[in-house]
Amino acid sequence: MEARFQIKKITVNSELRELQISWADGHLSRFPMEGLRKACPCVFCQGGHENMGKPVDPSIFLERSEHDRLITRITQVGNYAIQIHWNDGHQTGIYRFERLRDMCPVEQGII
Repeated sequence: MEARFQIKKITVNSELRELQISWADGHLSRFPMEGLRKACPCVFCQGGHENMGKPVDPSIFLERSEHDRLITRITQVGNYAIQIHWNDGHQTGIYRFERLRDMCPVEQGII
């Protein structure tokens, strides 16, 4: 697996309300939690199987919400993904490393 898709460290920064991922190639991704929750890749959140795998609209990382989405736990899934447990009880989304890196708002110049 390319260094670009290998995670060195994951940090949940509750004060900044963001998930930070340090990648093996030296890049640091910063995902606002609300946007990351909206980008949940599960079939329910994506609106059905026909919508699975579509690119994430980067503007979701700029949107504000009335909700206070927080990460309560992260579980690694094999060597390819993480499962995020949210304070709203949702936990079915499996975030593949490639998808996380591809939707990184830092690389896309969003934040």
